[in-house]
Amino acid sequence: MSVRGDISTSSLPSPSLDSSRFRSPSISFDVSKLFPEEKLGWSGYVEWEKYPDRKTMARQILNAHKEEFTPIPGLPCPEFQFVPLPDTNPILIGYRWKEYHELLGLKNIVDFSWETVQKEKPDLIHLLDFPYNGETTSEQLLQGKITDNMFHFVRNHGGVPDIEEDVFELEIGGLVTTPAKLSLKDLKDPDKFPQVEVTVTLQCSGTRRIEQIREYPGDGDELINAPWGEGAIGTAVYRGVPLKKVLKHACGGVLPECKHLEFIGADTYFKKNNVFNYAVSVPWRKVRHNEEVILAWEMNGEPLPKIHGYPLRMIVTGYIGARSCKWVYRINALAEPSMGPVQAQEYLYYTSQIGKQNAKYSNGFSIQQMPVSSAIISPKDKDVIVHEGTITLRGWAYSGGGNWVERVEVSPDGGSVWYAVDQDNLTEKHYHAWRLWKIDIPVDAEGWLEFCVRTWDSSNNTEPTFVRSAWNWDLHVTSSCHRIKLYSINKKRQATKERLKLLAAHGVGVTPLSQPAEFSLEDDKDYLATMRKYPREPVD
Repeated sequence: MSVRGDISTSSLPSPSLDSSRFRSPSISFDVSKLFPEEKLGWSGYVEWEKYPDRKTMARQILNAHKEEFTPIPGLPCPEFQFVPLPDTNPILIGYRWKEYHELLGLKNIVDFSWETVQKEKPDLIHLLDFPYNGETTSEQLLQGKITDNMFHFVRNHGGVPDIEEDVFELEIGGLVTTPAKLSLKDLKDPDKFPQVEVTVTLQCSGTRRIEQIREYPGDGDELINAPWGEGAIGTAVYRGVPLKKVLKHACGGVLPECKHLEFIGADTYFKKNNVFNYAVSVPWRKVRHNEEVILAWEMNGEPLPKIHGYPLRMIVTGYIGARSCKWVYRINALAEPSMGPVQAQEYLYYTSQIGKQNAKYSNGFSIQQMPVSSAIISPKDKDVIVHEGTITLRGWAYSGGGNWVERVEVSPDGGSVWYAVDQDNLTEKHYHAWRLWKIDIPVDAEGWLEFCVRTWDSSNNTEPTFVRSAWNWDLHVTSSCHRIKLYSINKKRQATKERLKLLAAHGVGVTPLSQPAEFSLEDDKDYLATMRKYPREPVD
């Protein structure tokens, strides 16, 4: 469960994109001709980066109507960092992002994206309806080491394009010996490019952000900083070709000046009323590691789902999920990192002294490799556990940058005493994937107890003890020890055993915990006998 509360998609209203729920900015001319879909078979894709005049026109239109956009926060957009999250499904609505698309004549992208969610991700926790952010539930996470495609989390930054494989083309340019254009058929030809299969955990840098929000709110961001719980992580087996091999065989290699590779996706992205295609980059030194950056077309033995980047996406192992660009259609070899806003202005890690009063794009460092982290997935926070001296906990543990999980430890007392998970109760090691774990913790104490988990990776890295140590203005990388509170009821204690028997005789259980008993807890005879034996006041 997420610390947001016991939210399940089955118990909430059906998702809806009722346009009456957000204001539609007025516009007096047809924008469809200004921002066309210029490639046949590429529905939902608009090229922005090659047309500066097109971007200028879009910015002018957005600026002319900015007073009409839904305020963030403000009705109907709730403030969700200082008050409880809405008990709705989807939990949050991307009013502003929808309005941007509709104003530019791109409402079809919004509609197709939600249709895709309903088809491919109906059972996730719908954190944000557009651009879609969907979180994996506790039950789905624990089904196995490999996350089913239907249950793998989604963090999209724009709408879902609908691109036909037969007409897809990948462009590679910039600081390469020879620019190239490749079809998916070319990329899939094993005689041209060696194929690989890699087991990879992808994790959003916002995983467990809700823990920071609950204690120390931070930046809200124009594109809502989704209040992720523990389910913004998933593991799959991807098939594709190493980017290093494609650059070598199709382009004759990169030029000496090349230091970074930029990936551009077919989705439309907005920042401060400017319009972009999604763009991120990774260092060339990362790409040089043969199987650490791949062009992937297959996920768990099936073609990529549309919502995960069909027909082609990047998989960047060990890095934050944002670098694994979906719907990638252009790669540029650069001398410096991408100036795309997702790379240059977002996913920045600030010190705790940086905030609304002084944050700049240049005084935080770019988040690339994911640190070691872990989470308790079962039981859920605030659960009541009736047991006989042991409590079973389950969860995940992960470290990026090619480090693997070596040890997982769980504490039943908030972090003083730690018990290591037995190696037999950890899934197998991978260079670029998580390990699921299970442990039976000895517990004698009753009442509220705080359990926490920490992980040690192959470089001897571990996690900060408390969330305060991990707090940063953009609320990224909640890598502190994950904590839950459980109410312990130990049946091995005689008094507890007798009380449980009494509750059962009256046809009630121990939950809800706060519900008072509707019968006397002790008869007068027993009460007086105890009080006379152990009087509450001294005799003299």
